[in-house]
Amino acid sequence: MPNIKSNKKRAITNIKANAINKAKKSALKTAMKKVFTAVADKNKEEATAALNVAFSKLDNAVVNGVHHRNYSRRQKARLAKAVNSIE
Repeated sequence: MPNIKSNKKRAITNIKANAINKAKKSALKTAMKKVFTAVADKNKEEATAALNVAFSKLDNAVVNGVHHRNYSRRQKARLAKAVNSIE
């Protein structure tokens, strides 16, 4: 633990931010898995609904600095390709 007061505050802030970022990443991964599960079941309506949720979470992850914008774009393309493959 640091001795300087500002560094102590910084350490506590970093722990809180790390927990928040971990929760956001976990929620994003869960949303993406729901899309792939719906695609595997060939359920177009459920996949489209899950896709909208996943897109929203990806956009929020970029805005909040959890992920890089290129990561978000790559995952969006991957998810959309999977949903469009359902016939």
